[in-house]
Amino acid sequence: MFSAEIEKFIKKGKYPTFRPKAIFFDMDGVLFDSMKSHASAWVEALRKVGLPFTEYEAYLNEGRTGSSTIDVVFSKVYGRNATDNEKQTIYQLKTKFFEACQKPKRMPYVFELLKKVQAQKLEIFVVTGSGQSNLIDSLETHFPGVFNKDKMVTAYEVKQGKPHPEPYLKALKKSGFEAWEVIVIENAPLGIESATKAGLFSIGVNTGPLESKILTNSGANLVFNSVKKLYEQWEEFCNICN
Repeated sequence: MFSAEIEKFIKKGKYPTFRPKAIFFDMDGVLFDSMKSHASAWVEALRKVGLPFTEYEAYLNEGRTGSSTIDVVFSKVYGRNATDNEKQTIYQLKTKFFEACQKPKRMPYVFELLKKVQAQKLEIFVVTGSGQSNLIDSLETHFPGVFNKDKMVTAYEVKQGKPHPEPYLKALKKSGFEAWEVIVIENAPLGIESATKAGLFSIGVNTGPLESKILTNSGANLVFNSVKKLYEQWEEFCNICN
C-alpha cells in the first residue's frame, strides 16, 4: 500500500524521487487533542451573535484562520463577508469560550512519534491555522526540546489560510527543502487540501468525527484512523521511503 501511494505521488508531481527530510505537523487535532474545545467554542461564539453553526461544521472548517471561518458563516447566512468589527467581536468571544475549556492534552502517541522523527534526524515544523497564542506557547511545555519557533507557520504569518496552499508553501520556503523531501501530517480536510495544492505528500490522521473518506477525497496520500496507528507503522513507511 505504501509503495503504490508513494509511486503515485512521484508520478503526479513529476518528482525525481521521494526522500523525506522534514515533517510538517499540523497542531490542533494532531499534536493536541484540542479540536473538541475549538469546535465547542466556535459554536458558542457564533450562536451568541445569532448565527447557526454545528461542531461538525467546525471540524469541516478546521484549519482556516479565524477570520476566514467567520466569513464562511456570514456568506452562508447573509451573503457577505463579516466586517472587521464583527470579526473582532466574534473571535474575542471564541477565544473567551476556548480558554474556559479544559486545557487540551497531547494527542495520544504523538510525543512518541515525534521522538522517532527526531531520532531519524528529520526536521520538524509546525504549520497551523491557529491564532491561539496559549496553545502555541505551550508547545515547549508539552513537547520539551522538540519544536523551534523559527520552524513554525501560524495564522499570524499568512494572508490566506488553509485550504489555500500559502501556509505550506511558506513552510516549504522556510525549510529550504524540495516538495518531494517533505511529509505533511494533518487531521483536517482543509489542511490536506492545502498541502496537496502545495505539491506535498500528506498523511491524514482521522482524530475527529469526520469520515475517513473525507480526508482521502481532500487529497491525502495515506489515511490512518489514529496517531497511534501511524506511530505503529512509521518505521515500515519510512523503510519504503529510503
